[in-house]
Amino acid sequence: QVQLVESGGGLVQAGGSLRLSCAASGIILSFFDMGWYRQAPGKQRELVTLITRSGMTTYADSVKGRFTISRDNAKNTVYLQMNSLKPEDTAVYYCHVERTLGMGTNDYWGQGTQVTVSS
Repeated sequence: QVQLVESGGGLVQAGGSLRLSCAASGIILSFFDMGWYRQAPGKQRELVTLITRSGMTTYADSVKGRFTISRDNAKNTVYLQMNSLKPEDTAVYYCHVERTLGMGTNDYWGQGTQVTVSS
């Protein structure tokens, strides 16, 4: 079955850095657009960043200039480099992959990894 496993979360102080990884099995990531979402307590899940299969990227305004998404197709893994972390970045971060096929889509979610930024 398809599985996305996130890792790299943890507790860091404000201004610090973390790198999240999302390792996929059961699919070939190069066929999918890949994104990172996050959900803080009491808030809606939001898109943080997206990288398409062609390598184009988009970022939420709140993380632009601080976060970088990348992928390694050979390792079937997507990464999120997070720098200059702020307490408001505290959330569970989820890996997401999606492929559009005509009128429908295929998409998959990881279980999430906790990122906590202390002030």
